[in-house]
Amino acid sequence: MPIGGTPALTAPVRTGRPTLPPPPTDRVRGWVVTLTLTLVAAVVRLWDIGLRTDGGTPLFDEKYYALQAAEVIRNGGVEDNQAFGVVVHPPLGKQIIALGELVAGYTPTGWRLAPAVAGIICVLVMVRVVRRMTRSTLLGGIAGVLIICDGVSHVQSRSALLDILQTVFVLAAFSCVIADRDQVRARLAASVRDDGEPGRFGVVLGARWWRFAAGVLLGLAIAIKWSGVYWVAAFGVMVVVWDITARRDSGVTRPVQAVVRRDLVPSLWSLAVIPVATYVATWWAWFASANAWPRSTLVATPEFRSDWKSGLLYQLGSFWDNALWQWTWKMLDFHSHLLTPTDPAKRHPWESKPWTWPLGTRPVNYYSPGAGTGCGDGRTDCVQRILLIGTPALWWISLFVAGWALWKAIGRLDWRYAAVLVGYGAGYLPWFTNLDRQMYFFYATPLAPFLIIGITLVLGDILGRSRVGVERRYLAVTIVAIYVGLVVANFAYLWPILNGVPITPDGLQMRTWLPSWG
Repeated sequence: MPIGGTPALTAPVRTGRPTLPPPPTDRVRGWVVTLTLTLVAAVVRLWDIGLRTDGGTPLFDEKYYALQAAEVIRNGGVEDNQAFGVVVHPPLGKQIIALGELVAGYTPTGWRLAPAVAGIICVLVMVRVVRRMTRSTLLGGIAGVLIICDGVSHVQSRSALLDILQTVFVLAAFSCVIADRDQVRARLAASVRDDGEPGRFGVVLGARWWRFAAGVLLGLAIAIKWSGVYWVAAFGVMVVVWDITARRDSGVTRPVQAVVRRDLVPSLWSLAVIPVATYVATWWAWFASANAWPRSTLVATPEFRSDWKSGLLYQLGSFWDNALWQWTWKMLDFHSHLLTPTDPAKRHPWESKPWTWPLGTRPVNYYSPGAGTGCGDGRTDCVQRILLIGTPALWWISLFVAGWALWKAIGRLDWRYAAVLVGYGAGYLPWFTNLDRQMYFFYATPLAPFLIIGITLVLGDILGRSRVGVERRYLAVTIVAIYVGLVVANFAYLWPILNGVPITPDGLQMRTWLPSWG
């Protein structure tokens, strides 16, 4: 995660395009803002975190991961025999949830503790990466406030599901590639100052530890859920483009050839080999166990041959029946057959398709014990809900933000908006490749940070236009302050249905803003 002060490229560039100013010098204030908002996030995310249960048992899909985390503790890092379970995701997410259960036991607090910590870390990383991208502690702080007040990030941080764990690794990897971009441009600028004309290819950049860290973090994201591979591909393409433009802007006469000669192999090492190696390493407990499933069981039986053209994997399994590929095969098999039932009566009531996610029009009901709950004022007809809802003041402007980002990225060549589009698109667009698959809004959890970064950049543009004229500055600051206040108020108003607080039926109806929320 970026924590400091590599200076940006300040040498004149050959293209004439403006560069960002150096990082802000208010380092102490930057960390005060960062740590204060992180503390606020800790209070918000951890408050009564273990209060809502299904009669003392996990809620919704917590029933899978809380139990599997307990198995991980019992079995030294591996789950029970998955021939009798659901083979869905790699083990790292359950192992991380197990850390919370080791601290607080097999309790609601225990199985939700690790996701809560992940959600808190997301706030810290958000402040730092936006501060770096905008060179503004104010905008970094605004981004921290917005992600604290995002309903999706909040509910997922208080649930024993895997998505927030993947989100923190993806966001941290994004922050590392942003830091790498700054560092590379600083090195190229220094080489121009010290050596003069860079020539055809420019200097060898040497070790790029931020990019190496990004590769490790992306490998961990894949080890939570396989969808992490989309960010590996997207960030890989993005950093190659950045390398080309950085060398061109430093005066290199053949930037594409320079990147092929100087940067391509290190990039493949950092963002292809390292993620794969990290992913394999997360199976350490499986490799170390002699009894872990399916070390001595042939899973790919003949009846599954029709799923694989030529039956190659079955033949491989016959030759080597204790390989990791068998678990991989079962995960692929599960996801390839997780389809929306053709009979509407058999469909999951909270399923949603990806075109509904940007606006969050179809949430997920995590907790709904029904009427008959006391409100503390003598009433006994109150109700409780935990709905995965994106705060409307954030999510309902997503299409506008996307349009503005496209215009800024294409029309103004603003790399910051382009980076946001890449991060958001990598987590969103792949879901359109198989619309028959069963999907839910919680799959959109990793989109929230990129949406909030995009919104913050728009707010930065509003403030940036206020530099000429006192009246414009006051107007811009007022607009931004009102918007941030609306987000906070919106989040506070929805608090009861984000946390299962007892409310009256009328109160629930007033907070159910769309028929599809019901």
